[in-house]
Order: sequence, then structure tokens, then C-alpha cells
Amino acid sequence: MSVARTWAVALTGLRGDLVEVEADVSSQTPEFSIIGLADKALGEAGRRVRNACANRGLDLPKRRITVNLSPASLPKRGSGFDVAIAVAALATTSPMDAAHVAATVHIGELGLDGRLRPVPGVLPAVVAAHRAGIAHVVVPAANAEEAALVEGVQVFAATCLAEVVRWHGGVCDAPDLIAVAAASLPAPDDTALELGDVVGQPEAVDALVIAAAGGHHVLMSGPPGAGKTMLARRLPGILPALDDEAALSVASVRSLSGETVTRLSRIPPFESPHHGATAAALIGGGSGVIRPGAIARASEGVLFLDEGGEFPASVLDALRQPLESGTIHVHRSGAAATYPARFQLVVATNPCPCGQHGVPGGVCECAPQAIRRYTRRLSGPLLDRIDIDLRLNRVSSARRGADSRTVTTAQARDVVGGARERAMHRWRETPWHRNADVPGTWLRGPAAPGPEVLHPLDTALRRGALTLRGYDRLLRVAWTVADIAGHDRLLRDDVGRALFLRRGAVA
Repeated sequence: MSVARTWAVALTGLRGDLVEVEADVSSQTPEFSIIGLADKALGEAGRRVRNACANRGLDLPKRRITVNLSPASLPKRGSGFDVAIAVAALATTSPMDAAHVAATVHIGELGLDGRLRPVPGVLPAVVAAHRAGIAHVVVPAANAEEAALVEGVQVFAATCLAEVVRWHGGVCDAPDLIAVAAASLPAPDDTALELGDVVGQPEAVDALVIAAAGGHHVLMSGPPGAGKTMLARRLPGILPALDDEAALSVASVRSLSGETVTRLSRIPPFESPHHGATAAALIGGGSGVIRPGAIARASEGVLFLDEGGEFPASVLDALRQPLESGTIHVHRSGAAATYPARFQLVVATNPCPCGQHGVPGGVCECAPQAIRRYTRRLSGPLLDRIDIDLRLNRVSSARRGADSRTVTTAQARDVVGGARERAMHRWRETPWHRNADVPGTWLRGPAAPGPEVLHPLDTALRRGALTLRGYDRLLRVAWTVADIAGHDRLLRDDVGRALFLRRGAVA
């Protein structure tokens, strides 16, 4: 045949679009051209394909080969189209099963020796192929475990291009090669840290359980050594396990980040970028393929900003839109990608640069201007999106002995699970499952309690102590407090507890 067709996948964020790869040979000056809005890495595929075919004993026609990537208006980036281009070009003259080739998605980069090299984003690409109704997918051997996570797709893990040709019914006597290995990265640690290790901070532990039960954002301020980081790192362990959809989303983001994915982890992710991180590191980006940032990698889990006062204000303000919408839109020249951003934000900060301002027995040497500049890094609009404001003090020896009550991770997880079940039952006829997701129009409308319950919030709103956004967030926290207490309806005490947590609990 003179024209052969197969399929590849173009990724834009987590969205994958099927791309039809057409190859045509014509009796003109020998040339290998790729058309269809390809980037530089993809435009170089012709050289890789020619060398790979030559080194595997596969004969490309010595004529003009034109490869078209359709739809032509869709930007295509990266080297993951190499295998599809090679198979389509070979199928124009080689005796391969044309129907089998045309019903298969090919993913992978070619080495000059013909081996298939792993590429990032295989999992979302296979998901896109499955949703489009494609039943056969060819991937590099190093990506085999990742691709196999998608049920309902026959995955062929190939070591080299010759194996792909033989799988399609072609003939190639090239000897086998050793597969290119995936990058050896340490496996993520799924061990939950024990909440019972936290002593002398019972109010802070209770607030952390409330945050986990409702999906609320937390600000913890206090001197060094008060336990802020210790508390934050224990939050993922008391969150409910991820369901199938959330686990697949988390694994897909990890795959796009270039990590090796071999299983679907049920533990919510935990991301803690350094305070020297740029806005691009938080949001995502990069040349060519738009990579996910820390916000997207923390989706369905926890984004922890330690030393929040040390982050540049511009970086912190980049969180404002994702906190409201639950998505992060990354725009670059000629491309835009959308990633999930359903994370819980936990910010830990000191009261001043030296950390001793207002600390009993501490001596603060910071100038008033330095303290104001430090605290203003957290802007008013960002603080308005925080649900729980915790003020922690160091644990004294007397308090450590007096506060013998401890809450284990298992106990806290049970409380969180029960509260979430009550919330899901209450919102069962709505699209929402967590209290943090319910919009204010619903909380102040169909789900609004009586005016006597809302009186403290109405008073604070009337005096200007609350914005309407803060009003709605307090209602969400109040419903979570009610769920933990087992109340069927919102009580004034629940609202009072939410107000206390918002204004800063002294732990």
C-alpha cells in the first residue's frame, strides 16, 4: 500500500487526544518529512526512525515519505510519537497486517539502535486510548507495569522496533536486544506517621482531625519547635484512602512528572516544596511538554508550605485561584494545560524572622518593620481562603506531663471516616461529598440553619470582621464540627467552635 495509518496520543496536561499518524510514499527525491504542527523534538523523529530501521534490518522505502499527524491544528510535542511514525512508514511497503496496525496506539521514543525508550505520561496516554475505544497499545518495556494499570486494554511491551513489526505480522530476523531500563527512583514511602507521637498539643491535634474530616485549609503559626511540621506530616495518614478515580489521577500526574509508576497508591500524596521554589515550580510549566508543578502533584492530598513567611509573596498568591477552583491552568506560548488542584493547603510560619516574637521567655531581636514585612508575605486574600488558624506555643515540661491524652493515627482515621460518611449522607442528593466542596450559595440557601444559629456569623459579617467568603468557609468548618460531634443539624456551639478555630486557637 502507498498510505498506512496508525495512532498515537498527544497529551495536553492530563487530557490525551488521539492523533492519526498517516504515512505516504511517493516517487520523488528521497526525503522524510513530518507535517501536522510538530515541535522540534518531534520534527527530529525522521532521523531517529531512519537510523533505528537501518540498525534493525528494516527497509524503509527509498522514496519520499510524508508523515501527517492529524488533526493538524492540534499541537504535538515530545518524542513519544517515534514508534507510531516508524510503524506507519514501514507499513507503507512491508507485509504487515494493515487492520491491526490501524487499530493500535503506539507510544514510545526510538533509540538509534532501534530500542524503545520510556517516555513520561504513558499512563494518561493509555487512559485516553481506552476512552477512545482503542483496545491495543504498544509501549516500551520499561513502561509495561504503568500501562497495565489501565484495565480493558491489551498492552504489548516491546523491547525494540523489530518486535513491534513482528507483532503486526511483519518479518524481521534482527536479534533480540536488552530492554532499556526505567530510571531507578526510590519508591514513595506509604507508611503513615503516627499521630500519637504528638504530645502536649491536644487542641492542635483536634483541629487537625477537623481539617482532615472536612478537607479544610490550615495555617499554623508559632515558634520553632512547637510541632508545626510534625503535625503537618501526619495529616495524610488520617485522610481516607483514595478511591479508584483519585488514585488514577494521582498516578497520572506522577507519570507526567517523569516518575516511574508501577501501582496505584491509595495514600494521599504529600508535597512540601522548599521556600526557595519559584512560581513556575509551584504552578508547573517548562519548555515543550507542560509539566505539572507542586500544586498538581499535591492534588487529592496535602500541599505543605513550611516556613510560609519565607516564600515570596508572588509565589504564595499563585495559590489563590487554585484554592477556589480546584484546578490549575498553565498557559504557555501556543499551549495551555489544565491540571487538578484539589489539595489541602497547610502553611506553617514563625511569628517573625527569628521566631521569638511573643514567645514566653523568648527574646525577639527583629525590628518592627522586619516583623511587618515578614507577616505580610501572607496576603489578606490568601488568609481569607484559610479555614483554620492555629496558634501554637512550645510544649513545656509541666504541660507535657499534664496532657497525657493522645490520639493515635488509627483512632483519628476512624473519626475522620465517620464524619465524612455523615457528610456524604447529608449531601447525597448534590454533586458534593466533602463539606469543603459545598458552595456558599447552598450553605446559605437550602442547607441554611435558623437565624439564631447564624447570629454570631451575621454579627461578624455586619461589623466587617468577616468577608462573605470567610462566612462561607466558617459554615463549612461548622458543619464538619457537627459531623464529628454526631449532630444531625447545625448548632450554635458548632458555629462557635468554627469561629474559635478561625480566629486562632492557642494550643
